[in-house]
Amino acid sequence: MNPAPFLILETGRPVPSLRRYGRFPHWIRVAAGLEEHETVVVDVEHGDHLPDARAFAGVLVTGSAAYVTDHAEWSERSAAWLRQVAHDGLPVFGICYGHQLLAHALGGEVAYNPAGRESGTIELALDPAAAEDPLFGGLPSHFPAHATHLQTVLRAPEGAAVLARSPLDGCHAFRWG
Repeated sequence: MNPAPFLILETGRPVPSLRRYGRFPHWIRVAAGLEEHETVVVDVEHGDHLPDARAFAGVLVTGSAAYVTDHAEWSERSAAWLRQVAHDGLPVFGICYGHQLLAHALGGEVAYNPAGRESGTIELALDPAAAEDPLFGGLPSHFPAHATHLQTVLRAPEGAAVLARSPLDGCHAFRWG
């Protein structure tokens, strides 16, 4: 029996100059070491239907040029779906916009970063809670990462542990549940 695939929620597309490298779901699939048949892509930004989450091993949510605070219909529909999926216990991993959307879905606060745009190669610092996290536990306490965003998670959802931050952003990663 084949294991359940991972669902990739596509919430946006790369800027035109980077599209020659594929779309975000391709980048995420390759970085995660998943074969194409091990993933299903749903383009929520362009109206794809959100499926029954019970058919998947987990959910990966892409980045986007959209803003969570615009409360676009597709984004709010996705947030409601993600809230239910997370409360049902399915693993969810949000990247950039996906991280912000997940925070919004779970009751956190997302807004424009008071420190301004963070862009380029930045240094992330892990919080103590990261040492016990299955994804962050083996990482060094400080490491370089690429980032570009105007909005941030100003307040993580209740019950969440902040895992990583930068000098300009107090919540680059969090774990909830």
